[in-house]
Amino acid sequence: MTLRTEEAAAALVRDHAGKRKIVPFARDYGATDLDSAYAIQTAYVKRLDATHGRRVGYKIGLTSKRMQEMCGVDHPNSGVLFESRLHRSGVTLSLSKLVHLGIEFECCARLGTSLPPRGRPYEMYEVAAAVDVVCPAFEVIDDRNSDYPLDLLSLVADNSWNEGNVLGEFKSTWPDLGKATSVLECNGKVIDEGKGSDVLGHPFEPLRWLANSLSARGETLKKGEIVLTGSWVTTRFPKAGEHYRYTIDGVGPVEITLTA
Repeated sequence: MTLRTEEAAAALVRDHAGKRKIVPFARDYGATDLDSAYAIQTAYVKRLDATHGRRVGYKIGLTSKRMQEMCGVDHPNSGVLFESRLHRSGVTLSLSKLVHLGIEFECCARLGTSLPPRGRPYEMYEVAAAVDVVCPAFEVIDDRNSDYPLDLLSLVADNSWNEGNVLGEFKSTWPDLGKATSVLECNGKVIDEGKGSDVLGHPFEPLRWLANSLSARGETLKKGEIVLTGSWVTTRFPKAGEHYRYTIDGVGPVEITLTA
């Protein structure tokens, strides 16, 4: 079957506008592997450029065993972040804006040095040296009531479900994130805890994966771009009236409130 990226991208725009449930659709448009799913994502993201402002970085998903087990996938995926989807800590968001809003609990890194394509893979120490600041973050997703385990090709094609990003205060110094712990509170009560080591051993390991993935496609991870490196805690699907505070030890907190 011929890969029909533009048709798939147009369908994604229509489905989001109509708040339609996602179904395994990527194969219907000829996607048979991750390369073809990312080709659909590229076409879809180009259509978002006109309405969502400039691109500011990337999200990486499915980086922890807990998240991979939840979704039935055994490796990371990535999507593009837009300026219009950035929010500061303390924001209030409406659940009704999306079909099925979820939040994930992450460490965000900003690049102080570009990582361009090259003939050999980037090493961990090179990627870590390229980061100039980090902050705690929520990623806002919309799974559109997808069935789990999910269809990875459709997830990737749909820009890996990114719908928003809430950033805490950036810090230029931070502890060893591979040894750091985090706490998730809902309405003042601790409901979960996470470890940086759960994210492929260290939050910068997904960043290395992304740099090498982009390099293989001839693309640059650019200075100034931000990267959400994956959830330390399993995705939550909040209810109206809930307030979440997520704190990474030695980095700081980020907060979000959900309304109907």
